[in-house]
Amino acid sequence: MPEIRNCPRCGRIFTYVNRLICSRCIEDEEQEFKLVKEYVYDNPGANIPEVSAATGVSVDRIMRFLREERLELKGNGESLGLGCERCGMSIPSGRFCVKCKEEISQGFKREFGLDRKPVEQPKDTKQQEKMFTATRRKTE
Repeated sequence: MPEIRNCPRCGRIFTYVNRLICSRCIEDEEQEFKLVKEYVYDNPGANIPEVSAATGVSVDRIMRFLREERLELKGNGESLGLGCERCGMSIPSGRFCVKCKEEISQGFKREFGLDRKPVEQPKDTKQQEKMFTATRRKTE
């Protein structure tokens, strides 16, 4: 059964399913994302504080769009402070660099046994071609 919560942004009551904010705030956030995206398309060399000042969208929210991989920085992103959460290397978007993503993925595969090749059973073609039927009992 879904939970009833207060939206942390606006305080309205909403039914929590899988988003932490209410549907109105989600729509507002999408509008903010569209503003940022359009500004970045029109001004490709803009930095985060400039985008924030021009669009009215907070720096924190723009950084979250970058972490969610909805936006991507041009260049290496060193001057903007977006770094891999595991090794600290500068990245254009997301939470982890390519190398760390691969290492994390391999770790999960190893933990859950997905890195092993499935053991193939020898195929017995004669066995597959046979049809088995139940034998009738003789009634006397």
